[in-house]
Amino acid sequence: MLDHIGIQVADVPASKALYEKLLAPLGFEKVMDFDVAVGFGPPGRPQFWIGAKTTDSEGREVHVAFEAANRDKVKDFFDAAVAAGVEVLHEPREWPEYHPGYFGAFVRDLDGNNIEAVCHS
Repeated sequence: MLDHIGIQVADVPASKALYEKLLAPLGFEKVMDFDVAVGFGPPGRPQFWIGAKTTDSEGREVHVAFEAANRDKVKDFFDAAVAAGVEVLHEPREWPEYHPGYFGAFVRDLDGNNIEAVCHS
């Protein structure tokens, strides 16, 4: 449904390094890099952007869920997050309250956003 989404981050280089690790197991890569804004997605198609924080207001938590091809990829995402040292919100597991077969893992990025990898099988 969405074409792309962007979030603001306090430290673009640190967040770029983190998302390169988190998104690689899901088949996404850095597609565009303008130093103050970086786009990730499948080859040639940036769909998730991080950019330098441009507002003075306190940020609010954003939730972004990335689609994983299967449960093993959700686990790979989670392992990459743990290796990167980010806060774990929920380890990989089935979430039947969402729907049967919903399998996800949730972590918090460097700016406090809730980042999820999910597979629907």
